[in-house]
Amino acid sequence: MNKKLAAALSGGAVLMLVLSGCGGDDGNKVDDWAKTFCDSAKPQIQKRANANQLIISTAADSKPATIQAADSKAFADIAAADRALAKAVESAGTPPVDNGEKIKQDAVKQLNATAAAYDDLKKQVDALDTADQQKFADGLKTVSDNLAKIQNMDQAAIAKLQSGELGQAMAKQPGCQTPKASVPPSPQGGSEG
Repeated sequence: MNKKLAAALSGGAVLMLVLSGCGGDDGNKVDDWAKTFCDSAKPQIQKRANANQLIISTAADSKPATIQAADSKAFADIAAADRALAKAVESAGTPPVDNGEKIKQDAVKQLNATAAAYDDLKKQVDALDTADQQKFADGLKTVSDNLAKIQNMDQAAIAKLQSGELGQAMAKQPGCQTPKASVPPSPQGGSEG
């Protein structure tokens, strides 16, 4: 069951993967904005990658309590990263492109909304009954279904930033490149992912 959750969550990685697409030659102002944003965003992109890996690395573990702890931490980390990404967009200022202010406001609003949605997912996971394997599996399916809905929100939150010359400028920035996840073995035990 957690494999479904991991698969759905990895869709969020697509959000950041698009940032590493190919770019063109654009004006310095756009590149400067992209550098400012991407330099601030880099630790958050890494945090999201690590959270995704945490879920994937515990997917094979059949212990409900271990899955619950990993998913809870991952959702909390992704929520925090989305809030920080919203602040990074705000801090970078208005992108120097057509409708830049609207693009910025929409991205900030949507990132904060997805952060709240991940907080809700964390609460759902925390409330699952780990003592009953079947109830846990049923609850995890509901969490997975809700996660799939959030994935769409999450991708929309950054989509406009990633379009056009702004997206091309971001793709050239090292801070917006998709990182490798670096997650230690699960604290509750057991196996390395």
